[in-house]
Amino acid sequence: MQNITQIFRSLDDETRLRILALLLEEQELCVCDIMAVLQLPQSTISRHLSHLKNAGWLRDRRETVWIYYSIVAAPGPLQQSMLPILRHFLHDNETAQADRDRLHALAAENSCA
Repeated sequence: MQNITQIFRSLDDETRLRILALLLEEQELCVCDIMAVLQLPQSTISRHLSHLKNAGWLRDRRETVWIYYSIVAAPGPLQQSMLPILRHFLHDNETAQADRDRLHALAAENSCA
């Protein structure tokens, strides 16, 4: 029961839902990209990423000094059943769309550098 509680608690925060929405659209994102899009400090983003990872939603990988996050490839049964629902409702969400637009704008800016 505790695992189920942890999974649902991980979704009880707008910032964590915004992070999930970004990662459901993108294959993988660096913490620095998530910080830039959500305009929140690294400590706040890391705390939310830790909640999502501990609840079984995310995996991470380190590349030099950067840490990249993505949706787990083989989620648990509860997460697996919820991912399509989250993807559907977060995709159409106005805030999530604005975050995706900001991410694409940041990517366009960085590609010209």
